Amino acid sequence: MGWGNIYKRRVRVFAVALIIYFDYKALQQREKWVNKSKKASLWEKAHERNARRALNLIVDLEGLWVKLGQYLSTRADVLPEAYTRLLKQLQDSLPPRSLKEVCQTIEKELGKTMDDLFLDFDKVPLATASIAQVHRATLSDGQEVVVKVQHDGIKAVILEDLKNAKSIVDWIAWAEPQYNFHPMIDEWCKEAPKELDFNHEAENTQKVSRNLHCNKRSDDSKLANHVDVLIPEVIQSTEKVLILEYMDGVRLNDAESLQALGVDKQKLVEEITRAYAHQIYVDGFFNGDPHPGNFLVSKEPPHRPILLDFGLTKLLSSSLKQALAKMFLAAAEGDHVALLAAFAEMGLKFRLDVPEQAMEVTSVFFRSATPANEALENMKMLSEQRSKNLKVIQEKMKLNEKEVKRFNPVDAFPSDIVIFGRVLNLLRGLSATMNVRIVYMDIMRPFAESVLQCNLNRGPALNPRWIYDTPIHSDVEAKLRQLLVELGNAEKILGIQVCAYKDGEVIIDTAAGVLGKYDPRPVQPDSLFSVFSVTKGICAGLVHWLVDNGKLKLEDNIANIWPEFGSNGKDQIKVHHVLNHTSGLHNAMSGINQEDPFLMTDWDKCLKRIATSAPETAPGHEQLYHYLSFGWLCGGIIERASGRRFQELLEEVLVRPLKIDGELYVGIPPGVESRLATLTIDTSDLNKLSHVGNHSDLPTTFQPQKMAQLATTLPAIFNSLYARRAIIPAANGHCSARALARYYAALAEGGRVPPPHYSSMPTLGSHPHIPKFPSQQTVKKQKSRKRTCLDDDGPGPTQNSNSSIQNGYGRDGEGNVYIQVPSDNSCSIDDISSDNRNIKLFHNPRVHDAFMGVGEYENLTYPNGMFGLGFKRSYSTNEELIGFGHSGIGGSTGFCNIEHKFAMAVTLNKMSFGTVTAKIIHLICSELNIPVPHEISRLVETGSTSQLEILRKPLIN
Repeated sequence: MGWGNIYKRRVRVFAVALIIYFDYKALQQREKWVNKSKKASLWEKAHERNARRALNLIVDLEGLWVKLGQYLSTRADVLPEAYTRLLKQLQDSLPPRSLKEVCQTIEKELGKTMDDLFLDFDKVPLATASIAQVHRATLSDGQEVVVKVQHDGIKAVILEDLKNAKSIVDWIAWAEPQYNFHPMIDEWCKEAPKELDFNHEAENTQKVSRNLHCNKRSDDSKLANHVDVLIPEVIQSTEKVLILEYMDGVRLNDAESLQALGVDKQKLVEEITRAYAHQIYVDGFFNGDPHPGNFLVSKEPPHRPILLDFGLTKLLSSSLKQALAKMFLAAAEGDHVALLAAFAEMGLKFRLDVPEQAMEVTSVFFRSATPANEALENMKMLSEQRSKNLKVIQEKMKLNEKEVKRFNPVDAFPSDIVIFGRVLNLLRGLSATMNVRIVYMDIMRPFAESVLQCNLNRGPALNPRWIYDTPIHSDVEAKLRQLLVELGNAEKILGIQVCAYKDGEVIIDTAAGVLGKYDPRPVQPDSLFSVFSVTKGICAGLVHWLVDNGKLKLEDNIANIWPEFGSNGKDQIKVHHVLNHTSGLHNAMSGINQEDPFLMTDWDKCLKRIATSAPETAPGHEQLYHYLSFGWLCGGIIERASGRRFQELLEEVLVRPLKIDGELYVGIPPGVESRLATLTIDTSDLNKLSHVGNHSDLPTTFQPQKMAQLATTLPAIFNSLYARRAIIPAANGHCSARALARYYAALAEGGRVPPPHYSSMPTLGSHPHIPKFPSQQTVKKQKSRKRTCLDDDGPGPTQNSNSSIQNGYGRDGEGNVYIQVPSDNSCSIDDISSDNRNIKLFHNPRVHDAFMGVGEYENLTYPNGMFGLGFKRSYSTNEELIGFGHSGIGGSTGFCNIEHKFAMAVTLNKMSFGTVTAKIIHLICSELNIPVPHEISRLVETGSTSQLEILRKPLIN
């Protein structure tokens, strides 16, 4: 191709692109002055004339533009009908090249004459495409074949077209910044030239055929992920000629022939989708060009799909394949945490915190394919979704309307997933073209799960690194690790952390397993686990700190501190009633799960509702577990008595003095998602609840049958960031075992903070408690723009959409957490030395009695109750009171033994009814000659045959 032709080609491309662009821009202005009834007609006419302009240009230029047109013709799910209808002509065939040119190429490439090569060669091609045309032929040995012959000079045309396409994309990104197609065109420029070497295509064809077992006639069909498709066998190849086995089939756009054959179009497209799911998730090697022209339907029953043209293929690394599988499954499960982890693994980085929008976009990405006749409604939905997401970005980044259009929330986009996205879009377009509805979540899920299955099943027996590589602190820790391996091999553990202190020193700090069912990353010492009601013990510690610092009295009427609380017969409820679970509000707001589980994520609304609730029993008359209401009751008391926000006080009073920054939260901040463990259920334990009857000593919402129902929904709710970021002081603590154990180690010694813990890496307390995202100011500097639209502290610690978060952690001008202690007696952060020596959280010498509700505090508790003041009492087997702590549903726990100055914590993500935790505690206490808590001893010694008897006891979680 000469320079003159290249120049003319470029001018034509840009001229037509500008004409179409300005046509639409003019119509946008014109429609403002047109009657509403005429607008639809104006747009239809505009789409018709511009689609025809595009078609005429593509037919004249051919080359790469044909591929673009074929791609657009399949997007009936998002493009106007005029475009898909007219561009569909490109799926059939282009004007053929001369037979003379074809024969010359064949003879030059194969080194033989046509007569030597073929007994017969059809002069009329079966199809002519952008790069090559295909002829049917008979080889000299009588085999029926098809011969794919590359157009002469097409390489120069394709490379020039790529340059022009890239220039157009650059211009669009400048003129309409919200439409940035750079990642797509960059990947296309990298991959498209590979299609020009038919040796490459031959290798790809053979590899995909082997991966899908297309040529095997074994019992593969019985396998769960077997794919029933056909791929032609490769006979011979050179750079410009490819000879394949001939397969007699019908094109997908030949509706009459498909109907005559009785082809089930729904089943056909589903099988094609399964074939691509297998290629992507199982093989990590897939065809990147699944437009309708690259498929046939076999004329022989059962009319299997025939897959063609493997010139454009993509090879995925093992890590990227896993990340794509995790992304898919996270979208299917609505798991924001796993989704963000998957994005991080594939190299997709955001400039701001937009997890909800990321989930919505991903869900749209994998949405069910709809028939073409629903395309208009689908386009409307996508447009509304995009406008909604832009509004969120605008509010978070404080941008004006012009700036938000130019702001790209993505900081880094991995090119490897561009072709993956193109394949999904083409498959969706194929479904729309065939007028069938395809549920991708259902079809592709088994294949995505299979990617992670080998990692999920790699317990200790198969994975030598199942226990994270950290120092062994003691003989008992070595024995503990042996027990964990046994439990892991029995599939009772998914991921776990265990930490213990003795006499103020760490004697155990072990992490093992994986972060989630679909997250094979290892649990590390700094991983964060959802610990549910373990949070109550943390919340109780804050209340006692306020009492210790003179901000509150246990005998205070709550209504005197919190005036709104005094309504509906609650004026006599005191602080100690709440801590002792005797306020009578055990069922307050219990219907929130049925009404809307995510209501509990709205902190201010929940405080208002708990303040207007009515008690069921008189205060102090009955001890009934306040499994959810406890947190809002204590939270309201804490905020009213201190004049501070709950999270501010938590960080000031516990996190920073203990030096556990970044490893203990009640409501996580943005930026810690990569360290979160994902919850799952031990179904074998859950099934046992169906045999347990109700008990009068439990709230109605905490009966076994209700608990079984609750347990099945908890992972779905608490794996979402809506819940994880919420302030729910009864149930939403996120911490590492080493942070929780350090808290109880301090409580065991009356509040004295233990020496720093440095043995496990990363060091405890080394994480920033509130991670920072790149601010808009940084982004603008990267863009060489001088305007500043945001203060230096960036987007701040926004944790959810409700108002309480807006007043969350305070910050100074440097973005650090701002600390101000309201009491002269409190442990000011300024007083904390580098090694925490002589720092005490509490000054009351009888604080242990206060925690357990004994001694002078005994009259504030229910006689012989299982709770003290905020903590669950711990008794030895001879019924001696030895300590206190709190467990959570699923098995996580933290507790201490006062006499032995012993504290330990267990955090795990495979939720059960405590057998795993009990065995761990029993081993450690026995090895250290520390009294085993009675409830632990009972659970372990009765054995599995008496599990139901154990479950009939009240479940304190």
